[in-house]
Amino acid sequence: MDPVRRTDELVDVLGAWSTGSGALYRRLAASLRGLVDQGTLVPGERLPSERNLAVALRISRTTVVSAYDHLRDEGILESRQGSGTRVCSTRAPVRSDGWSANGNGNPMYRNLLHTDDSVISTACLRTPALSGVEQAIREVVAEDLPALMAEGTYHPRGLPALREAITHFYERQGLPTHPDQIVVTTGAHQAVALVAQLYLRPGSPVVAEDPSFAGCLDLFRDRGAEIHPVPLDAQGIDANGVRRAITELHPHLIYVMPSYHNPTGTLMSAARRRELGELSARHGVPVLEDSAYTGIRADEEPSPLAAHAPRGAEVITVDSLSKVGWAGLRLGWLRAPTEMALRLSRRKVLADLASPLLDQAVAVRLLNGYDQLARHRSAELREALEHMEQLLRRDLPYWEWRTPEGGAALWIRLPGASARAFAQVALCHDVELVPGSAMSATTDGSHGEYFRLPFAFDRATREELVWRLARAWRELDRHGPVESHPDVLVV
Repeated sequence: MDPVRRTDELVDVLGAWSTGSGALYRRLAASLRGLVDQGTLVPGERLPSERNLAVALRISRTTVVSAYDHLRDEGILESRQGSGTRVCSTRAPVRSDGWSANGNGNPMYRNLLHTDDSVISTACLRTPALSGVEQAIREVVAEDLPALMAEGTYHPRGLPALREAITHFYERQGLPTHPDQIVVTTGAHQAVALVAQLYLRPGSPVVAEDPSFAGCLDLFRDRGAEIHPVPLDAQGIDANGVRRAITELHPHLIYVMPSYHNPTGTLMSAARRRELGELSARHGVPVLEDSAYTGIRADEEPSPLAAHAPRGAEVITVDSLSKVGWAGLRLGWLRAPTEMALRLSRRKVLADLASPLLDQAVAVRLLNGYDQLARHRSAELREALEHMEQLLRRDLPYWEWRTPEGGAALWIRLPGASARAFAQVALCHDVELVPGSAMSATTDGSHGEYFRLPFAFDRATREELVWRLARAWRELDRHGPVESHPDVLVV
């Protein structure tokens, strides 16, 4: 049976299709042609109807009809009586587009490969380097370089000095750790990927918070795992929901972000961490604790989940310096029970042999001053958050959000509107948004009224961003009504 492309899926993979110049139908045709050429749309795949795609993209049906006609003339699309418009079945198949085998690449990652300076993209979080990073690099060059240059091995598990520094990092947080429990990785993303490779296979049930970080969900889906969502409350992932999932599904992995949840910024309570640790020990279900989403930090942050887990619990803790120090420092790590750390280090060797020693030497110095670095980043982002909230209250007063306990973004709820629809209008104002449905562990459009709004821009960009968003919000009414406030009509 030929594949059928859902309308919302096609909208997501089209991305920022409407930016650029030329007639709108030609821009849409060019984007669709690109999806066919790169293998995202395959021969025989049926596309949405002109009407459905026009509604989803917030454009006229005539524009979609013209784009489809243009591609039919080029032999890229074909129409069959009674079965709609399809990618021409006689086209030679091409290789995979390179994204997840069970997905199409979430908007955050697609944005890394396609940039447009005229567009303000909110798809990825920004982490420019703090001054302490430059200082650490200079110190490594001045003092550590001769010893590094004399190294004669890759150190697949990580530079010994760095594994020792990470051990002390956890011990300061109340989590006794041995260097043999540490595997250094090329960013936290690789650490999660290694865990997925070791623990998951096709059909593996994975319990995850809903919403969750789309990038990690893609890693699990790429392994063929089945994601089972559990909602959040004020203390973190719902413990009763986790218990039910364990009883009914016998999951191979539980994935959580206790400090701090991405995208909501929720800080999981110590009691909830203890509950999850006890569930892991009682039922033998491993927990992947992703702590890489840092930025703003609460004054009182509980110890890592692993520190609250009883003996016998299998907790893998992942962290990174990218969100604290600099996004360009692709240096992360995982902490796991010794035997699992050994197994994960074997996956690391298969992935890339080892992470760069120079980066690891910089990380040693940064970890020795981590608390000061984290305070600096937190203060910087707290100021940015306050400014962003002021702008939103002034220009978009009926949008809803909760001030996050940590992280680097707001989780915005749009009253009476679809975030996917608003994203299409925002593109016309040169703003790229990631709808909340893209960060859902479900495929039913959950969190469709939400989107993630990072605030780690410079002051001028924040002001321009909110100005563009306010214009887009006013324009949305041209394509469909927005729920009005009792006192003010939002148009």
